[in-house]
Amino acid sequence: MTKAPDEPKLLSGGNPQIAKGYGDGPIQAYIAAMPGWKSDVGRKLDALIVKTVPDVHKAVKWNSPFYGIEGDGWFLSYHCFAKYIKLTFFRGTSLDPVPPVASKTPETRYFHIHEGDDLDKTPLADWIRQASRLPGERM
Repeated sequence: MTKAPDEPKLLSGGNPQIAKGYGDGPIQAYIAAMPGWKSDVGRKLDALIVKTVPDVHKAVKWNSPFYGIEGDGWFLSYHCFAKYIKLTFFRGTSLDPVPPVASKTPETRYFHIHEGDDLDKTPLADWIRQASRLPGERM
């Protein structure tokens, strides 16, 4: 099956290759290009982030969506892998409870979303709220 010329290329693990850009447009392009079940999760994540942090700023950098507070850096990103979506909380060790997956970066913590996971039974909204109030990561 060949992809249409205007469809984004999927990189290793099925992560969409989306040009760097700021605002909602690049985020929506990334979400639309997420393969299979991941696109639906991407829409839910984006809606949850916007509901939880109405003044959130968005960008796609390094083929990943980033969410932050204007002038204060980025607090959250995510990336597609073959079997899950990896949410990155840049100040994750300051969250309560701390997200479960450690990183090589001391303050960063991850949360993995797998197909069929019930996001309503996770502390996602609370983590997003907490993370948005911490100093963001400058990138």
